[in-house]
Amino acid sequence: MPERLDVMLLDDEPIVGKRLKPALAKIGCEVEVFQDPKEALDRINEKEFDIVVTDIRMDEIDGIQILEEVVKKSKRTKVIMITGYAMMAVAREAMEKGAFDFIAKPFKPDDLRKVIAKAAKALGSSIDFESSTTDNS
Repeated sequence: MPERLDVMLLDDEPIVGKRLKPALAKIGCEVEVFQDPKEALDRINEKEFDIVVTDIRMDEIDGIQILEEVVKKSKRTKVIMITGYAMMAVAREAMEKGAFDFIAKPFKPDDLRKVIAKAAKALGSSIDFESSTTDNS
């Protein structure tokens, strides 16, 4: 069994965490879900995550600020940005600031699992994505 990846999932829409946590747990990720970016930032300062998945558009603190904080704290953490607005300029800015990848809403859990698997590979870990692709939950 490959090692578990610590993943933070931050999105101010509760349904996103609800849908994605089980999908990521299925491929061996240890997932912590946050809706409040302030709480997520506090947690980032306590723990180093392997992968942080964050929405770009949130009130008060946006995904770019989360990205900057993660990059400052840990060079090895892979940050995947979620954008609900196909805003290529923001996605480009995120990539320039060190984001690993981005994914546009709406997306299926499998789309995120593929990006997580790619990030895991970049971290030198292999998560078993293939065995979970048979069902589309």
